[in-house]
Amino acid sequence: MRFLLRITFWLGLVLVLLPRDKTPESEKLPQIGAADAVQAATAAVSDMTHFCKRQPAACEVGGQAATIIGQRAQDGAKKLYQIINDKKEQITNEKAKNEKTDKKAPDHTGSIAMAGEGDSAASEAPRDTLTQDDLALEWRGPQISN
Repeated sequence: MRFLLRITFWLGLVLVLLPRDKTPESEKLPQIGAADAVQAATAAVSDMTHFCKRQPAACEVGGQAATIIGQRAQDGAKKLYQIINDKKEQITNEKAKNEKTDKKAPDHTGSIAMAGEGDSAASEAPRDTLTQDDLALEWRGPQISN
């Protein structure tokens, strides 16, 4: 409970201290100095410390409510941790499963012969496929213009 109060206080302080744009509405608001704000905060804290003396029944119920809320928050955190841990295990198991399947032989489509597979087929293919006309042409290198 104290944690929530601290977070609320610091978040409120940060929001108050953020710079703002000047608008006509903001100029209509009352202007409060830093000293007045500190004095008001001190009075509020002092009043809160004496609240349980003035209203013991409200303090008791508030304490019980805080205990219940804290317990529910703890249960929720455990549940969230369990969900995250289960997801982590699923991902780890899937990765391990994928690594096992990746170690099998790669798929072969047959378009390119594997080593040792196409040796007999390669020796049966005709080697000299150029015609006499193809062989008669004279080779010319690239022409360089000056």
